Amino acid sequence: MVFSSIASTEHATWQWQSSPDLFLQCRLLGEFPHGFFTRRFYHYTLSELTQILAPEATPYRSKQVHGNRVITPSEIAEEALYQKVRADGLLSDGKQQALWVASADCTPVLIADVKTKQVAAVHAGWRGTAQSILPGAIARFLANGSQLSHLRVALGPAISGEVYQVAEEVASEVGATLFPADASLSPTAILEKLWELPFSPLFPDSEPGKVRLDVPQVNRLQLEQMGFHPEQIAVAPHCTYQESQRFFSYRRSRENAVQWSGIVKPV
Repeated sequence: MVFSSIASTEHATWQWQSSPDLFLQCRLLGEFPHGFFTRRFYHYTLSELTQILAPEATPYRSKQVHGNRVITPSEIAEEALYQKVRADGLLSDGKQQALWVASADCTPVLIADVKTKQVAAVHAGWRGTAQSILPGAIARFLANGSQLSHLRVALGPAISGEVYQVAEEVASEVGATLFPADASLSPTAILEKLWELPFSPLFPDSEPGKVRLDVPQVNRLQLEQMGFHPEQIAVAPHCTYQESQRFFSYRRSRENAVQWSGIVKPV
C-alpha cells in the first residue's frame, strides 16, 4: 500500500500519513512498516491495523501490566496455552510479525535494528520506566547480536511533562534509574539531582509535594546513559492530554480507551 504524505509543520523527523485516516510515522524507522495510531482507530482490530501496514504479517500483543517484562511471539504462543500473557514489551523472533502496544498517556516505544531487522514494541509508563523496561528491551537486542549503533528508537505520543502532575515520591522512584551508582540517595536527593540535569525531566507544580514529570525524557536519558547518540532517538512532539481531537488520555477523561502503536519486521 502506498501512503500519501500530509503537509505538516511538525519536526522533520515525524510525519503524518493518511490511509484511510491520520497516523504518525518516524523517519528513523523509515524502512520498517510502522505507525502510531490516533483515537480514530480505536475500534479497529489489530488484524485490520496490520492490514494497513503489512497485510501479510501476523499481529501479536500481550496483556500490559505496567511492568518491565519483554517477550517474543514464540513465548506468547507457549504461554497462551495456559493464560493471557502478561508483558509490556514485544521483541520479534521471526519474519512477518506485527508487534503492538497500547497507550493512553504512557509512552509507546518502537525500536528497530537497521542491520539485523529485529524490532520491538514497548509500553513505557512511569512504572515501567521506573523498572527500566526500555534498557531491558535494548539488552535483549544486544544479547541477540545487535550493536548499539545500529538501533533506532521512536518514542510516540504520550502525556507531556508540562501537564503530567505526580507525587514527588513517584518522580524520585522514576528518577532513581538515572543514578544507579548512587543507590543510597534519598528521594529528596534524587529530586535535587534531577533538577540539576541540563535537560531536567522535572517541571514545577504549585501543589505542595507534587511536580510535573516528563516520562519520555527519562526514557531518553536512560538510553543516552547506555551509549545511544541523540540522533538515534526521536520523541514525538505530541501530547495525548492536550490534543483531545487526536488522542485518548486517561489522565484527562478517565476513559478506558487507547491508541495502538505497532511495528512490523520486513521480510
